[in-house]
Amino acid sequence: MSESFAGRKVVVVGGSSGMGMATAQQVLAGGGSAVITGRDPDKLRTAVEALSQHGQTWGIAADLTDRAQVPEVRKQLAAEHADASLLVNAAGYFLPRAFSEYDEAFYDSFNELNRAMFFITQTVVAGMVAEGKGGAIVNIGAMWAHQGIAGSPHAGFSVQKGGLHSLTKALAIELAPHAIRVNAVVPAAVKTPPYLRQFPEEELDLTENTLASMHPLGRIGAPEDIANMVSFLLSDKASWMTGAIVDVDGGVMAGRN
Repeated sequence: MSESFAGRKVVVVGGSSGMGMATAQQVLAGGGSAVITGRDPDKLRTAVEALSQHGQTWGIAADLTDRAQVPEVRKQLAAEHADASLLVNAAGYFLPRAFSEYDEAFYDSFNELNRAMFFITQTVVAGMVAEGKGGAIVNIGAMWAHQGIAGSPHAGFSVQKGGLHSLTKALAIELAPHAIRVNAVVPAAVKTPPYLRQFPEEELDLTENTLASMHPLGRIGAPEDIANMVSFLLSDKASWMTGAIVDVDGGVMAGRN
């Protein structure tokens, strides 16, 4: 059964595919509306069309690793969606690269993404505070912020997602007086386009089976697995939760096969 989001609007940063899109769909199914951002205008348009079958949906196209594009996103959110009481920071990309092979531009792309989400969050929170009705924020982090994996070097991704984990706790305390809750969900391997595109198509089945065996529950995650927890944390059922970093990972942080 869907959580109840009647009359509530969610902003999903990185909502044109994967976990973000699955979350937007669940909010819509619960009677809410959704604003999603995405980097690829065509992909965003397709996502908005699909989500609109479930409820009112708007799209904002922007590459959040490009600092120059962020002010327009913030301006549009403040002008047209200041009534949003829910926010999900789902944007991220997983592109393994050896630490020794990083250049400044590649490293900066991770930090620019977090910078964008930091200030977009500031804009959305300003609307929540002005409305005076509280709100809920969920950041989607990653297992890679907690531990290293030898076969998948990911220093930049770890820095980006680790930053979201830390921001979660800091904002949970600062925003509590405004009845704004802030939590994070920490997935392990999830079958999403950003994660799977690193592997050759002909190797996807073998790769998925290999990754599945790593998880105690015997499979990698689906976007809906993460969206289920995000939706719960956004809902009033989690009204006494804030500052939590919740592992939704098939048991990997408990131990691996």
